[in-house]
Amino acid sequence: MADLFGFDEALERFDPVLGIEIHVELNTKTKMFCSCANNFGAPPNSQVCPVCLGLPGAMPAVNHKAVESAIRLGLALNCEVAEHCTFARKNYFYPDVSKDYQISQYDDPIDFDGYLDVELEDGAVFRIGIERAHMEEDAAKNTHVGGATGRIQGADYTLVDYNRGGTPLVEIVTRPIEGAGARTPELARAYVAAVRELVIALGISDARMDQGSIRADVNLSLRPRASDPSKQAQVPFGKRSETKNVNSLRAIDKAVRHEVRRQAALLASGGAVVQETRHWHEDTESTSPGRSKEQAEDYRYFPEPDLLPIEPSRAWVEELRLTLPEPPAERRKRLQGAWGFTDFEMRDAVNAGALDLIAATVEAGASPAGARKWWMGELARAANERGTDLAGLPATPADIAGLESLIAAGRINDKLARQVLEGVLAGEGTPEEVLTARGLEVVSDDAALLEAIDAALAAQPDIAEKIRGGKVQAAGAIVGAVMKATRGQADAGRVRELIIEKLGS
Repeated sequence: MADLFGFDEALERFDPVLGIEIHVELNTKTKMFCSCANNFGAPPNSQVCPVCLGLPGAMPAVNHKAVESAIRLGLALNCEVAEHCTFARKNYFYPDVSKDYQISQYDDPIDFDGYLDVELEDGAVFRIGIERAHMEEDAAKNTHVGGATGRIQGADYTLVDYNRGGTPLVEIVTRPIEGAGARTPELARAYVAAVRELVIALGISDARMDQGSIRADVNLSLRPRASDPSKQAQVPFGKRSETKNVNSLRAIDKAVRHEVRRQAALLASGGAVVQETRHWHEDTESTSPGRSKEQAEDYRYFPEPDLLPIEPSRAWVEELRLTLPEPPAERRKRLQGAWGFTDFEMRDAVNAGALDLIAATVEAGASPAGARKWWMGELARAANERGTDLAGLPATPADIAGLESLIAAGRINDKLARQVLEGVLAGEGTPEEVLTARGLEVVSDDAALLEAIDAALAAQPDIAEKIRGGKVQAAGAIVGAVMKATRGQADAGRVRELIIEKLGS
């Protein structure tokens, strides 16, 4: 293949057209068509039954909660909700589909014709058209063993875990996204982030990209730049690649950039883009070929004979509309105004996954600045050291609000607060319990402080003379000695006041 083009060079000659398919695993208690538990991380093949394995004679039944979640998601995406929709069998053979077909929706999706407004970092807003959001069951998980890449190419054998097979899934398909130009990678990332934020707000999925509960397929094609920009939309789309299962926001951006550069190099050298699936490689930040899709795959869809159509009443749909949360973008703006955060501070909190934790901490009584300081500072470092996200830490918003109240009451200072937080993270209890157990409360009793001051002055008579002579700044050395003697538990301000009173300065 020709060397990759530079990204800017590619955009001078070609116009990118984007499409994204997002697969959202729903967090229902049971699977889509059976009563098997729907939990991540169970021992392999321990959550299976004749229905999700597709054994002869097994009969599926639709998960009512999954239908409810799909409707709520569609409403949040400004979709129309179908009055009548059906399931279909998508027939294909692959080890992760034990019954040789997947129950999905084909020409009758439950949600269709919607949109989502996506805001970029500079405030620019793009409206992304949603073609459809349909229900289906997820496939099992293949683990390819052997080889250098962990992919099927070069593997010695494949292990299949059917626990994931049958998990309720909603697939969201965009219409072609045109006109973003150089911002196409940024827009792709922002759109996936916005959908992820939305499903979390709806409470229908944990949307863990690292665990595959939300996955994105990125479709990208290039078309030549029109000499007249006003006629660019009339230029036919090029052949597209489909980069499968990109599992991080950073990778979404990188995959789009790579495909723009790769396809531009091919087209500029007289080659042709092959319509195919491609795999994203995080280590090399590149894609490699999967399977060709030059010929439309014949999945031989036909209506699922064992399931009745879904016909949600308009009254039920309107009841579900009333359960929708405040749109995440509007909520962010409201909270930012209430908290007085800068754009950078707000964006930083969102990107760190700390927004909801900060909000809950403020609701528990902490100041916005204090809540942000702890979640974006000490707690972020602790999460990084433990290899988890902020929500995975044992500290709760109530704990952090309690920590802040101890500081506000003068019972601990910032240094001692860090020791208290250390105890909370170690599982020693609430901030109040850790404070008591470790004996970390600030020493503010004047008698105890004067005793420590006398010892420090006796050890440094020259400093005492300087203070008596009017060099008040020299009191810092005595304050430091007292803090050391009290293991940092003295009230430094009160110590300074007592030194000056004592020495008559």
